[in-house]
Amino acid sequence: MMVEERLLLAKERMIELKTEDKLSENYKVYFQKVADFLLLVYEAYEAVKTGKLKEYTLEELQDLNFRLYQDILPENYEESYGNPDKCAEVFGEEYGMLMGFLYSEMRSTIPFAFEGKTEELVIRLELFLEVYGSFSCWWEECEILPKQELITEIFYYYVSDYTRDTFEKKLACMLKPEEDFALRLVMDSDLNDPKYLYYFGEYVTENELRTFGHLKSQPEEVIQKMADTYTEGYRIGFIMGNKDISKKKTVNIRYCLGFERVIRKAVENFEKMGLKPTIYRAAASILQGKGVNRIGYYGAIPNKQYDYDHKDDQALVLDKRLVQVRMEAWQEAYEIYKEEAGVFGGPAVVEVFGEAPIALKEKKTALHLSETQQKLTVEYMAAVGELQNRYIKGEERSFTIIAFPTPEIGDKYEEIFDEIIKINTLDYTLYQQMQQKIIDVLDKGRYVLVKGMKGNKTNLKIMLHKLTDPAKQTNFENCVADVNIPVGEVFTSPVLAGTEGVLHVSRVFLNELEYKDIMLTIKDGMVTDYICGNFENREENRKYIRDNVLFHHETLPMGEFAIGTNTTAFVAARKYQIEDKLPILIAEKTGPHFAFGDTCYSHAEDVAVFNPDGKEIIARDNECSLKRKEEPASAYFNCHTDITIPYDELGEISVVTEGEEVITVIEEGRFVLKGCEALNAPFENAEKFN
Repeated sequence: MMVEERLLLAKERMIELKTEDKLSENYKVYFQKVADFLLLVYEAYEAVKTGKLKEYTLEELQDLNFRLYQDILPENYEESYGNPDKCAEVFGEEYGMLMGFLYSEMRSTIPFAFEGKTEELVIRLELFLEVYGSFSCWWEECEILPKQELITEIFYYYVSDYTRDTFEKKLACMLKPEEDFALRLVMDSDLNDPKYLYYFGEYVTENELRTFGHLKSQPEEVIQKMADTYTEGYRIGFIMGNKDISKKKTVNIRYCLGFERVIRKAVENFEKMGLKPTIYRAAASILQGKGVNRIGYYGAIPNKQYDYDHKDDQALVLDKRLVQVRMEAWQEAYEIYKEEAGVFGGPAVVEVFGEAPIALKEKKTALHLSETQQKLTVEYMAAVGELQNRYIKGEERSFTIIAFPTPEIGDKYEEIFDEIIKINTLDYTLYQQMQQKIIDVLDKGRYVLVKGMKGNKTNLKIMLHKLTDPAKQTNFENCVADVNIPVGEVFTSPVLAGTEGVLHVSRVFLNELEYKDIMLTIKDGMVTDYICGNFENREENRKYIRDNVLFHHETLPMGEFAIGTNTTAFVAARKYQIEDKLPILIAEKTGPHFAFGDTCYSHAEDVAVFNPDGKEIIARDNECSLKRKEEPASAYFNCHTDITIPYDELGEISVVTEGEEVITVIEEGRFVLKGCEALNAPFENAEKFN
């Protein structure tokens, strides 16, 4: 049967079930409400297929967009089936998890409708109807519910059966420019008319509209400058990493809606470099590997609590066999696209920040990974990382990341936006010179001491690699505006043995999650204990860190130690009171930071990297990453989370030499090395105007 016929049959069956009375009231209401939603998605699909969507007025597009997302918006979430608490209340905890899983997967139909992907729609509608059929059959014949195991089995085989096809399509979206739905919208739309924002099928709010409006008001040279900084960062990243960009043919652009004017210029810049961009959508489906963090392009996030509630939905089906199916699927997909993988350059990311922070709730009614599933997930991610690196070689690829604020950041949005443009385009040559002076001193050291002040309990000893030829070697990379924009850090991979102490920060946001009084205890470079003050219950605090910082690992190494030098960013954050809204990309430059997980040179440790002064950065490995030569599966952790101590909590950074001489780099939040006075100028200027 043709896929179009299957879609029509599914549509007609959903219309029928809305009039049927084959279930108890609570399940009847559920299935009829979800059917209403799916029929609305079908309406959008038809509008796309017939071209009618392009004829909609702005008001009609906004109305459709709102209706598609209204059920999970915060103001409606208490009564939404997307809320695990609501499902547990209506169906009981066990059946509630099943209904919540199904509801969430049905919401993944929205993007497929707008992309006109008929088959993707069909398989989800058929899943819905299969589950409905099971419930209605058992109730009509016996007035009982189907066993939970039966429904779980339906979900299991849905995931298992469609994994191969999904992974192949997912990889094609990253590696094949001709597959690109979003790229065509960016390049072909009228970017003076905000209607195009609604053609993506993502949720659109005032944030995206105001971003669009602000960029529309900017002179062409400002847009070009933003795009140039972004794409040049990518190009320079290859140069600084001693990698040959001429071997590459594709680059993956990731961004948030509203920035299309900049993205179009970036596409043109990349094409001049010989790179064709791909722009794939962030995962929305359990099949694609959806999670809290959106990787790809995306619109507004309707409800972060909803995303958080469903981050572990795979717990319903995950087992060893499914992991094996996924690994085989990835292997087959990479074999199909091995030529495209070999010429893929890596991602170029535009992040946004400024959204109002929210305190996410950990719900017992939501699905959660068991300890066994957590271990399976860790093993799976390590195996996927190793597989990817065989086809997209770490020593040959690069990346870049730049960030801009959203209007939600506050009343002074336009002013803040322009300030961030300034921060992102600071004179990297000046920073390069000052950072080199810091590196020259650090390279004299055996270890570095980092201490907090004003209530910050940090007290760390960071061991450094021994330089066998100081005239030609260095421990620290002089980071300018390349892979991590803006400028402003020197970083290294510490020696784990002997690295010890306590890291403490009073308040920090990591991947949009807030941590209060986070404290990690380190022994021989590994996390041995951890706690924060988010919850009253100690175990809840530990689970929060284990899930979202350790990513289910028992421990992680300190993969990076860095000193942030971008005092301009720090002062701007204080001036506009947006410290809690800065992305880690900028926040890490506003003080020393420590990354837990893989090193900055993950999968590329054997590639020689040099600073602008010609010295080779030898600190590319640690005791964990060295295992790659014998035990590659245990060498990497596939995560890297930066935790920053802000300058005003920083009491001291000193380097201790082989002769036990102590040389202070920062004291009470100020740089004290000769030649680095300019780094204190933003502090002094801020004091003059206060």
